[in-house]
Amino acid sequence: MNKVQPITCSATNNLDVSIPDPQRRNIILYFYPKDATPGCTTEGQDFRDNHQAFVDANAVIYGVSKDSLAKHEKFKDKQAFPFELISDEQGELCEAFKVWQLKKFMGREYMGIVRSTFIIDPDGNILKSWDKVRVKGHVKEVLEALQSL
Repeated sequence: MNKVQPITCSATNNLDVSIPDPQRRNIILYFYPKDATPGCTTEGQDFRDNHQAFVDANAVIYGVSKDSLAKHEKFKDKQAFPFELISDEQGELCEAFKVWQLKKFMGREYMGIVRSTFIIDPDGNILKSWDKVRVKGHVKEVLEALQSL
């Protein structure tokens, strides 16, 4: 997929989020497996700690998982995330971005979100993507890619 079909999603703060962004900002869309787990918390904190640099580069950050809006609100508040979290309980966004995949853990196979990040420009083009993300150093890599556009 090189271009995103326009979609509106439910996010924290009772917001409807449009992709691509109607305010003509780049979107950093990061998919993560589950609220309040160690890797997902660290990744969110890294985006939080670098939030102003993303804003300065004309970007808006959205985290996405299949958790409910209520769980997202608690997670966002506890971690003081300055960006919104999108609830994809039905999996439409996960399917569109092909991040809902077969995973293996300790010999067990199951379907889940593969940690992935996308930079989407104001016209809906996917400028860069990462899949099977390792949390350490990832946000720095995304920021550098964004700043080099």
